Parts: sequence; C-alpha cells; structure tokens
Amino acid sequence: MKTTRILVFPCGTEIGLEIHNSLKDISFIELYGASSLDDHGLYVYKRYFGDIPFVGAPGFAKSLNRILEENHIDFIFPAHDDVVLGLAGIKDELASKVLTSPFATAEICRHKKITYRHLKETGFIPKTYENPGEVEKFPVFLKPNAGQGSQGAMKIENREQLYYQLSVSTKEQVIQEYLSKDEFTVDCFTDRHGSLRFAGCRTRSRIRSGISVNSKMQQEDGEITSIAQTINSKLELRGAWFFQLKRNAEGSYRLLEIAPRIAGTMCVHRAAGVNLPLLTVFDAMGYDVIIDPQFKNVEVDRALCNRYEISFGFDELYVDFDDTVFVHGNINAMLMMLLYQCVNKNIPVFLLTKHRDDIYKTLENCRISEKLFSKIIPVEPLEHKHTHITPSPNALFLDDSFAERHEISSKLGIKALGVDAVEALIDWRR
Repeated sequence: MKTTRILVFPCGTEIGLEIHNSLKDISFIELYGASSLDDHGLYVYKRYFGDIPFVGAPGFAKSLNRILEENHIDFIFPAHDDVVLGLAGIKDELASKVLTSPFATAEICRHKKITYRHLKETGFIPKTYENPGEVEKFPVFLKPNAGQGSQGAMKIENREQLYYQLSVSTKEQVIQEYLSKDEFTVDCFTDRHGSLRFAGCRTRSRIRSGISVNSKMQQEDGEITSIAQTINSKLELRGAWFFQLKRNAEGSYRLLEIAPRIAGTMCVHRAAGVNLPLLTVFDAMGYDVIIDPQFKNVEVDRALCNRYEISFGFDELYVDFDDTVFVHGNINAMLMMLLYQCVNKNIPVFLLTKHRDDIYKTLENCRISEKLFSKIIPVEPLEHKHTHITPSPNALFLDDSFAERHEISSKLGIKALGVDAVEALIDWRR
C-alpha cells in the first residue's frame, strides 16, 4: 500500500498523543507532528515542526501549507477544538485534506448555545437560562459557551455566587440545570455515506484538568444509541466524533457537548479492537470499513508518563545480565526494548557478565538470542569488568551494581547508568 503521510496539529495535546498511539505502528502511515508551542509532541513525533503560527494568526495558512507541500502530506488531523473549527474554515486553502466534519458542523459544536438551539426539539437538551434572573432553583451549572473538557465549568450554589462569577468572567457563559448523576462519553464513527457505524459508551469515572483519567466501557444502551442516531441525523458528521452525556436527578440523559474530533480516551475502544483514528483515515481514503469489537469490558487508568531528552548519544552499549537483563526471576521487558532499539539504530550491544552458570544456556532458556549481542564477554567473579573491554569514548555501560558502574566510569571515562535509568534511554519518536 502507498505510504500515507499524516500531519497532526497541535501534536502534543492529549488528542494528538492518542492519534500518535493509534497510528504510529500502522505500516503504511508516516506521522508528522506540528505545534505552535513546543510541548510533549516534541518527544514522541520523529518528524516534528515547531513554531507554527497559531490557527487564525496572520501567515498561518501559508506556514502550514509550506510544511504540507514540502513533505507531501496527504491528511491533517486537527487535535484541538479551536483547530478543528479553524482548519475546517480554511480547508479549501490548504494543500492537504482535513480529517474532520464540515465547517458548519464544527461551528455548531464549538458553541454550546448554538448546539442546544440546533437540537432543542430532541428532548435530551438540558434546561438552560438566558440570564441569571430566570433561575428559579439552585444549584445550577455554569460553563463557557466555547470550552472543552469541563475547563472553567463550576457548580453555582446561590444567586449571589452566580452574579459574581458572571461579572468576573471574560468569556460568554452558559447557565444550565445542575446534572447530579453519572457522566458518560459516547465515541462515534460516521462514514462518508453519512451512516453511523459505531457508538460506544464509556464512563468518565475520574477527571483531572478536564481529562478523563479513568474510563470504563459500558454495555450497549438503547437510549444512548438512539441519542447518537439523532445527533447523526441532525448534523453532517464525518469520521470519528464524540458527545458527552450526564444524567439528571430523574435519571434521564442530558447532552453536555458534541465534538467532531478524536477524544484522548478513545484508547478504551482501541484496546477492544476499534481504532477510531485509523477508521477515520480509511474512510477518508475511500475504503468501506468493517467494525468488529473484540471485548466488551475494557477499563483504562491514566497518569503522567515520562519522556526524556539526554544530551548524550551513545554508539556502543555494554550491559550486565544478572539483575539487569534478568530481574526478579523475569526478563526485563523495558531493557529488552532498549536492546532492540539499539539493533534498529545499528548500535552494537556487548553482554558483559559475571553470570555463574553457562550464559549461553541461560540465554537459550530465556528465549534471548545470543545474536542480539555483538559479543558476549564472560567475566570471572573476582575479576574487574573494566579489564575486559576497550570501549569507545561515547560508549554506555548499564549495570545494577553501583560499585561496578563507578569503577567502569572512573577507570574508562565512559557513562555508566543503573537499570532504573533505562526508561530515560528509550526513544519513543515514531
């Protein structure tokens, strides 16, 4: 299959990182990332462009088109709500196709007051108030008209608090009934024929900074499916999109928002076999897709992860075996990732070990090929490892023993790290 080049912008948002995770290992896709401000995308996108003007700023389209044309980009994946709207509005000016719904849909979805007016006859719109004087019952919920991920939203307990928050806000606000029950996200996919092909519900069990950091797939619910079909019939949607619901005091679903884009926690469905970013790409390429979930129960829990930039490039790796390659009676999977990364980068790996048994037999028992190593160097228990090697000036030594590391570093003048530092050596860029 012909290589398909995709630019994700801005690439370091949770949305951009989920697109990266969804597409980075797809054989025919070549990913590119771009951002206006350097962010985490710099650490995971191998082909990265920074310092792009903000969407809507003078020169934005020209700057973006230069990247698109010079790199023969086929598709742009917008990874922020404002960027979805901005790119949809100038799609005819861009050199590559934007993977999102039409501008009219993006505009309706970006502003909650417009969303609610557009869908007011559906029966699942929350009660809203045009001005604070109309509110007859507290608490109410106050949120930005153009916002995302619960950012800037708050529960309002009384009229005095409501007037105060409205007076200090710099954004247009929506006043709506307070929805006290469970909150859900419904991840959807609409194909190029306008058919709703997938609607998978998941919880928003724990939320941090507007991001669902714990989410669990839910069993099919006829009422939710009906809401998804209604939204799909009222808006021109294309590719992956989602909407959020919350139950009111009576247990009825009410719509919070709709977004015609990838959601960061769509990874729940990807784990079940439904890769929504990839389905969006296939649909844009003109393919009819088959959607076949493999699991009904998937839960994800998310936390901050670490990615590193170390100003040191090693050209040889010397590694210990006991308590380094093999730890707690198991093969160290993270270290094996590093070893195969060295294979990919043509960096020779030397196994330097005081293993008491036959190291070749032990490797065989561990299903580790001896061919993974450029050389296997057995060292007697009382010998010094530094006497067995003549490393390059940019070699790196990995060993669980501080004494061994200190001796190697001081005697040979090379860098020496413990097994705990392996994660800092992994290159996640794809």
